[in-house]
Amino acid sequence: MRGDFDIGLSGLEDTPARRARLAVTIPYYEFREVLTVRQADRERFRTLGDLRGRRVATLGATLAYELLIQAEAEHGIQPVVYEDDVHPYSDLALGRVDAVVLDQVLAERGVRRNPTLANQDTRLAVGHYVGILAPANAALRDRVNDILRQAMRDGSLERIFRTWGMWNADQPALYARMTGGETSAGVSATGAASLSPWDAAVRYFPALVRAAAITVVLSSLAMALAVCLGVLIASGRVYGTRGVQVAFTAWVEVVRGTPLLLQLFVLYFGLAAVVQLPAFFAALLGLGLNYAAYESEIYRGALEAVPRGQLDAARTLGFSERQIFTLVRGPQAFRLALAPMTNDFVALLKDSSLVSVITVIELTKQTQIFAANIGSWVVPGVMCGAMYLALSLPLARIARRIEKGWRRG
Repeated sequence: MRGDFDIGLSGLEDTPARRARLAVTIPYYEFREVLTVRQADRERFRTLGDLRGRRVATLGATLAYELLIQAEAEHGIQPVVYEDDVHPYSDLALGRVDAVVLDQVLAERGVRRNPTLANQDTRLAVGHYVGILAPANAALRDRVNDILRQAMRDGSLERIFRTWGMWNADQPALYARMTGGETSAGVSATGAASLSPWDAAVRYFPALVRAAAITVVLSSLAMALAVCLGVLIASGRVYGTRGVQVAFTAWVEVVRGTPLLLQLFVLYFGLAAVVQLPAFFAALLGLGLNYAAYESEIYRGALEAVPRGQLDAARTLGFSERQIFTLVRGPQAFRLALAPMTNDFVALLKDSSLVSVITVIELTKQTQIFAANIGSWVVPGVMCGAMYLALSLPLARIARRIEKGWRRG
């Protein structure tokens, strides 16, 4: 749409959203949606109906995802959305999910990489790969269509697909329709592109609310973990022995010096061979450990900001170090740290969007799926932004009230 490139042509599915907003070529490849299971479950899980209550992996904003959303309503399946087409199959082999639904091309590659898996013969749906261009490039789209038809007639496409092991018995019938004058093979996906923006918003609003609830719960628990660990680390750096101080300092620098996204990948995918953390727990642990490093620096600075004269006076009065911490130093440090803590909680609320890479469907990820399915970011973006503001503004308001109350005191 922006003109960054002229043609998109890489396994793009023919969807209502794309046809509504873009110039779409004729289909050049027909695929089936395939159910992949573990070899041991091949007799048990033959159809989506057999997977009631089970976790089934796929990619977001695809025909397969739409199928699983329907199956969620009909059979109680739990869709698990991934960012790539490799980890669904590796997680299936590890037992994190019970099945995968994706294009036959991806399913066959997944089985080749993981011999313990098998593809069922049942055809769940049929889709097509197309090229996409900007609406203003309709003339170029027509020229691409002519090239594709010629490649179908002279066998060029068949030779390419045979070279890469993608040719199958579904393609000749598609090519016959395309070269016989038919301009479309029909759109198999049932998306929301034909809905008005208001109808689409009504349809997706409950999903956004559920995703927002996950965001709030995850962020709150992660912040609680970060606060507890941050206090522990800060106390160790202020009161601990030299060895403890060095160890905690090194930990803080390592965590702050590496990306949160990398830490999430390591926790969820990197440690899978040793310990298989549930996605939500891995997200909670990753966010909590990351923000604990930043919180500890806030608390350490706040502890060291308390005037040393007050501490000496408390010792002169016979207070123990524990009493000094709990009655004198700690309360004043907390008062100094409140504003930065509030800022960090708001930042964590937004950084929680990164956990979608480990299959947690939070607010931003659900918005991305919404936008992809209707073919526009305007309405989903406004709704998502409004929800984030509704979550963060009350928190900031409460913090300001507490600060004003302390100042009056």
